[in-house]
Amino acid sequence: MPADIGVMMYTVLDQARADLEGTLARIAAMGYAGIETYGLVEHFGPSRVRTAIASAGLTLTSAHAPFPAGPGAEAVLDANEELGAGILVWSMEREEFASPDAIRRGAERVNEAASRAAERGMRIAYHNHYAEFSQVFDGRRAYELLLEALDDRVLVELDAYWAQLGGADPADVVAGLGERVRFVHVKDGPAVSYEDDVMVPIGEGGIDWSRTLSVPSGLQWHIVELERLHIDTFEALRRSYDHLVGRGLSRGTITPASSKE
Repeated sequence: MPADIGVMMYTVLDQARADLEGTLARIAAMGYAGIETYGLVEHFGPSRVRTAIASAGLTLTSAHAPFPAGPGAEAVLDANEELGAGILVWSMEREEFASPDAIRRGAERVNEAASRAAERGMRIAYHNHYAEFSQVFDGRRAYELLLEALDDRVLVELDAYWAQLGGADPADVVAGLGERVRFVHVKDGPAVSYEDDVMVPIGEGGIDWSRTLSVPSGLQWHIVELERLHIDTFEALRRSYDHLVGRGLSRGTITPASSKE
């Protein structure tokens, strides 16, 4: 059974800040089943965002929110509890992958977040960029060291695009994560530069999504995220949906026109 398809709201952040309800309605009308929040709670407050998601008939897949660790932890948890988020997703910084010791120190912060979230009935998921895969120590990728250091309660949101940029095979990474991986960020493009890549609709770039999304895993959501586009954002989302759902890789709420006889 394919995983459900959603949108990472960074993709449409400007549009959503200008018209939250209208943007969510457009996403739902395309057939997307859910969204991952980014930058909306800070702008509108958790109550309005929660109401808007429900009114659009969408599911809140997860919240992209800082790890609830350190002095600001309770504020992060309070806001996302009001939002209704069950899983909070965030990343470590690039410099935290400079050495095995740095990785362990960073993992301690994530593990603190996992413990604090558990007290509220919430979970933490880790989202990667490319340093986790490009940095190698004694033949082992930094990502492997990180996963070993993380509390078993920490789930995974794999950004397959950045994993490939870091030199990994996304399909192999997904397969190796097993049931721990719940989300995958689906983006496409040349996968050559973290700073300069321009994304394209899914299926029109260099990622083998048919293979990556078909290996056995714990994936529950395929979350489309498109950055630095040279075409209209909603057109890119539509073409991405048609590719993923039309080929049976993801599950949406509407059958794409291209798939209808």
